[in-house]
Amino acid sequence: MTQKTDPQEELTVDAVLAISDPGEVDRDQHGVFDRLMINVGNVVAWAFPLLMLAIVSQVVLRGNGFNQAWLDDAQWWIYGFAMLTAFGYAITTSSHVRVDIFHEHYTPEKKARIEVFALGWLLMPFLGIMFDTLFHYAIASIVAGEGSDSPNGLHRLYLLKASLPLLFGVCILAAYAVMIRNLRVIKPVNLCTVIVGMLPMAIFVAWRIVVYVMYWFVYLTNADIKPRRILREPMFEYALWVAIVLLAVLYLVGFIRNRSVQAKG
Repeated sequence: MTQKTDPQEELTVDAVLAISDPGEVDRDQHGVFDRLMINVGNVVAWAFPLLMLAIVSQVVLRGNGFNQAWLDDAQWWIYGFAMLTAFGYAITTSSHVRVDIFHEHYTPEKKARIEVFALGWLLMPFLGIMFDTLFHYAIASIVAGEGSDSPNGLHRLYLLKASLPLLFGVCILAAYAVMIRNLRVIKPVNLCTVIVGMLPMAIFVAWRIVVYVMYWFVYLTNADIKPRRILREPMFEYALWVAIVLLAVLYLVGFIRNRSVQAKG
């Protein structure tokens, strides 16, 4: 005889679980990127006790006349790294703050459409721009061997800055995974629906790939040109259009493939 579970009891358990361990909510729906983000978040969460220890230690030492500049730097390092990781964790677990009076009453399909638009069309392009910008920012910091402004601070600041594009890359994977989960509620997930679901991000990625390919082509085929003048070459004016055409071709390939699969089915 099967024992029925009280729906109110299930609701209570889910509510408690969402607070105590958000990473376990809807675990059966998680993909590889979801679990990656959650596991990274669970490990980095141990940085917060270290942050508390660093703050208390600095307060005690400073109160006794032994100020340690490296502890001040360590606090910012730990806080910045942990909070950026928490950003991706909140995306995956939907544990960020939602201030609205409408969303919770929508149907699952309507919620999914809103999430796909918000993630694929609004959030992911921002994350992509930040990743691309911070990648160059980190390279410049590494080349310069950037350190602390304080003589007694943490002098390998480039290590922290090098982690920024890495963490934004993880956030992109987290946002992509959640978008796919919501897209699956609306329609079958395939190449075409994924491209439409994240169209601005797809255009941006294709454009940057084309720019980088053009850049290295000019750099390797013209030994006399200065790196700063490469992007001024006339060919770069057409980079965005080339990217859009390539993305359209990719969409067409996906469309033809889907029709072929449907015909065989």
